[in-house]
Amino acid sequence: MRSRRWFRVAAGGVAGLLVGAGLAIPAGPASAANPIITSIYTADPAPLVVGNTMYIYAGRDEAPVGDNNFRMREWHVLSSTDANTWTQHGARASIATFGWAGADAWASEVEPRNGRYYWYTSVNGRGAGWMDIGVAVADSPLGPFTDAKGGPLISDSTPNSSGLNIDPTVFVDDDGQAYIYWGGYWGARAARLKSNMIELDGPVVTPQGLTNFWEAPWMFKRNGLYYLMYAANDTNGCVTSSSYACQRYATATNPMGPWTHRGIVLGQVSSTTNHAGVVEFNGQWYIVYHTADAPGGGNFRRSVAVDRLYFNADGTMQRVVQTGPGPGPGPGGPPAGTNLATSATVTTSYVSAWESLAALNNGGVPANSADRSNLAYGNWPQQGTQWVEYTWPSARTLNRIATYWFDDDQGIDLPASCQVQYWTGSGYANVPGQSSCGVAGNTYNVTTFDSVTTTRLRLNITSRSGFSTGLLEWLAYQP
Repeated sequence: MRSRRWFRVAAGGVAGLLVGAGLAIPAGPASAANPIITSIYTADPAPLVVGNTMYIYAGRDEAPVGDNNFRMREWHVLSSTDANTWTQHGARASIATFGWAGADAWASEVEPRNGRYYWYTSVNGRGAGWMDIGVAVADSPLGPFTDAKGGPLISDSTPNSSGLNIDPTVFVDDDGQAYIYWGGYWGARAARLKSNMIELDGPVVTPQGLTNFWEAPWMFKRNGLYYLMYAANDTNGCVTSSSYACQRYATATNPMGPWTHRGIVLGQVSSTTNHAGVVEFNGQWYIVYHTADAPGGGNFRRSVAVDRLYFNADGTMQRVVQTGPGPGPGPGGPPAGTNLATSATVTTSYVSAWESLAALNNGGVPANSADRSNLAYGNWPQQGTQWVEYTWPSARTLNRIATYWFDDDQGIDLPASCQVQYWTGSGYANVPGQSSCGVAGNTYNVTTFDSVTTTRLRLNITSRSGFSTGLLEWLAYQP
């Protein structure tokens, strides 16, 4: 049985400036950068891995500029064999797939079972109430999909239904029991599904322990532990304004809970809605979400992005680093340019006896911030500000650095801040025009500054309270 790792966000986003409403979108490869496609606007992505292919099912945003409403009539499918280059397969389901539906092709998800693919959708029915959950089915991940039930699976008439019946996430456990979670307006709901995947199997329950739940649940299982990720809009570390949302998550030892809140996995994005899915693909975990970052984009013209996701040794998830270039086909390489660090001598204020200064300029390409395969520099148990330094036998001209921080999920954590300095000939001074010194994990943090010519470059690293700091690579570039 397929193990599932996904998450979600909220409703939205279509063509506008780039594509006129109703215009057919041909299949073809798309850009590897985030957003992963810009020929149309896409939202509420749901990833699925089948064999050596990752599929993303997403609604299409069609609101023109100036229309501040969700205009969504169809669901599209994208696919990739490397999580880097994406092929558009066009609309594979729409409102017309459901003869009983009237509008609003909102968030959806596809779950395979017994050789068939069940597409659970948020759609506006024509009867009393607003949003319902429908189910389409196909014999292939690309369809054709047809209505599996002839009416909604969940509606306002379902006992104990949510105040807004949207955002279904479906999960089939190892024992064959299927579960569905859904809900909006702070109303998370859950139920078992019968083996036919189109009928509820027992009462609808209200999950317990989902701190600040707003909408967009996403359920999966990893190493025997159940995860439920969801959108929250509180300002208690989540977002700067309740008009936006982050992605919190909780874990449980039973698929029906109770749940224990674990924290935030995806922070505020550029769109007000925040909907994500997670999947393990080719040995790497990915999070799929949407933003307003495409040309002409906005809160009702959103676009899908893909980034890497990392777990800590205790099963908790590291906060996602949102990127513009996208995840790439493998471990991200260093920024382009001439790196002068390889010819420098390295010194430091302190290095742990079991770590290595050689890690800083040995040319390794880390897979993530916990990667020790190419050595690691760490200064545990020191706290506060420590430094590392490059010295060259003659003057070098430099204007940027790239740091890949070490985080061992123990005593060494990502730093609180950092500052680049250079040797003036008589003492150290901060480099002029320094940009923000990035402290994100699992990526190269590029810091720029006005060109300096010097024989020594120093990096001062200030730790978070209670932790030490470390580096896997420190690159220094000439202009």
